[in-house]
Amino acid sequence: MRDERHRARQHRSGLPGLEAVSVSSDRAFPRHAHDQLGFGVVVAGAHRSWSGLGAVEAAAGDLITVNPGEIHDGVPVRSAVRTWRMVYLDPSRLADLLPEERRKGVELARPALRDPALATGVIGLFGLFAMDRPDPLAVEQDLVRVLVPLFARYGSRPAPRRGPPPPVARALRRLEEAPAEAVTLAELAGLSGVSRFQLLRGFARSVGTTPHAYLIQQRVRLARRLLAAGSGPAAAAAEAGFADQSHMTRAFVRQYGVTPARYRAALA
Repeated sequence: MRDERHRARQHRSGLPGLEAVSVSSDRAFPRHAHDQLGFGVVVAGAHRSWSGLGAVEAAAGDLITVNPGEIHDGVPVRSAVRTWRMVYLDPSRLADLLPEERRKGVELARPALRDPALATGVIGLFGLFAMDRPDPLAVEQDLVRVLVPLFARYGSRPAPRRGPPPPVARALRRLEEAPAEAVTLAELAGLSGVSRFQLLRGFARSVGTTPHAYLIQQRVRLARRLLAAGSGPAAAAAEAGFADQSHMTRAFVRQYGVTPARYRAALA
């Protein structure tokens, strides 16, 4: 997807379960989550994001991270273009690449990090993605060289988190289990046993976004999985519950920065 102040490229990675994207943009990305672990480097400019730790900023040279399922957003500092490189890894692959003692229950504790040596390693990994056919052995080797110190230095076992209150949890379960199915606020409130206003207020407080925005996130994540499995954009849009392909494309670009077609082509 390209305009004067937004450029994004989905790279071929050479390994299944591994994705990489380069973005240069002044756009704000709404609150959303990914199914994968994400880590990358801000190459130029700076951005601010909302996270479980509150608002954080990352400038050129900083590492940025996001755990699977972690709600976050991203806005440019002073509305200027910022450039970043991001790697996304399926959690199932992560377990194969880390030492045994760090395979279970470990998350990255901070969404923005200053670590020049690790940043250099991530940039080196991206150098492999610039090839038309990245060498799988070289990619996996450099990936391990980044992941092991990343988790050794910044991984931790998170303290037990309080889950959302029961009414919100019931609404979340409905949205996550059947994102392709149409739903109304009245239905969600009825499932939750509260008024519509109470559900909206509790949902925003617990999740950080509205039920409708969360539903669109779930549909986009479902569409991404369908595209990765080989579905075409039109079929993925229909199966994920979007009104049509154009609706899916707009939502996909807002969340991932690239079009569904370019995403699918990079994974082909």
